[in-house]
Amino acid sequence: MASEVTMPRLSDSMEEGTVLKWLVEVGGAVTRGAPLVEIETDKANMTYEADSDGVLVEVVAKEGDTLPVGEVIARLGSEGEEAPAEAPAAEQDEEAPPADPEPEPDAETGSEPEVEGAPAPETAPVPAANGGERVKASPVARRIAGELGVELARIEGTGPGGRVVKADVESAGENGEPAGVENGAPAPAAEPEEAPEPEPDAAPAAKAGAPATPSATATDAGGVKGEPEIVELTRLQRTVSRRMAESKATAPDFTLELDVDMTLCIELRSRLKEQAKDAAVPSFNDMIVKAVGLAAREHPKVNGAYRDGAFELYPEVNVGVAVAAQDALVVPVVRGADQRSLGDIARQARALIERVRDGSITPPDLSGATFTVSNLGMYGIERFNAIINPPQAAILSVGALMKKPTVDEDGRVVARDLMTLSLVCDHRILYGADGAEFLGRVRELLQQPLSLAL
Repeated sequence: MASEVTMPRLSDSMEEGTVLKWLVEVGGAVTRGAPLVEIETDKANMTYEADSDGVLVEVVAKEGDTLPVGEVIARLGSEGEEAPAEAPAAEQDEEAPPADPEPEPDAETGSEPEVEGAPAPETAPVPAANGGERVKASPVARRIAGELGVELARIEGTGPGGRVVKADVESAGENGEPAGVENGAPAPAAEPEEAPEPEPDAAPAAKAGAPATPSATATDAGGVKGEPEIVELTRLQRTVSRRMAESKATAPDFTLELDVDMTLCIELRSRLKEQAKDAAVPSFNDMIVKAVGLAAREHPKVNGAYRDGAFELYPEVNVGVAVAAQDALVVPVVRGADQRSLGDIARQARALIERVRDGSITPPDLSGATFTVSNLGMYGIERFNAIINPPQAAILSVGALMKKPTVDEDGRVVARDLMTLSLVCDHRILYGADGAEFLGRVRELLQQPLSLAL
């Protein structure tokens, strides 16, 4: 008997996934633990491995289909077994309400008989998109449709068998379609008794029924001619956009800045280069990750989160490192940054960044961060305010390492290697003193970096 393969939950925040590529053809043998299908999640693209042996007898979700977690995407069976036949409609949708019996037409006139006591509708009813049957839609799509006020019957589903999925509802909501609208056309309504006549001196383009063309509008307004290029966001880009908007809308943030003298860090790195032959030499960013790990252990609220009116203080310090890749922001996680040696952090960070660049990063590599470091110093940016990665309490922005004039202990103006650190804090969990003490401790560790190497 064929067994079902369902859309797996590949990350804690995953609600649905998109089938990118089937790695086994229908009729092909499947071995437990062997790659079966590539799936795009809200965090990364990854390969899902089969959890049983068998033969791929049916592919339910085609490449490009988006389905919620738990929905059937394929069926496995034994050699020579065929895909099961379609179940009757009554079994496929047990929630479908029974249809009322249709009245028989009059034998002489061919017209439908009138139902006694039923008033005639004032306007013509809008037929359901699927002929009166219950709309096929995923649970996530139904929930979002209710929140956005979009009627599922007016949406053309792009999922398997015409099922309405989350992306269809979001697209309808973004296009501004109110409930009862299909393909951008409003539902029929009763015509007014008398249409108002247009003003005699109205411009032709302003008259009803004469919309201006995009090119004419752009030309009249002095804008750019031609149609804009529409670039669809990937699932990862949509997730980043949603989370950043959520952060700015909900977190009352403030920023603290200070300069760090990196002279001794530069000397330490030079010595490590001389001693290390083939080993990975820690970068300045690795030193910052280590310093953040040690300082966050001493200041638990920085390594926490604000959730539902309470503080969550995490026992493990997991530092996320923001990496730009494939037109999106990816944040792999260095786990236990306070416990790892500087060399171990350097090796792990390099391995994570390489997996981001070659597209082999997995959701577990991107999950569980309790603090984030964002470094734009390699682009020459001196200082910037990053956006907190919710629900974390803070994020550290790292600027460029530059020689700047400063005054030494003898009152002389000398050139020093300075780096600006900006700490963006969520004021619901961190106050000014909390952030200042943490940032001061990070500076102290970087200006006396031997403690990082212990």
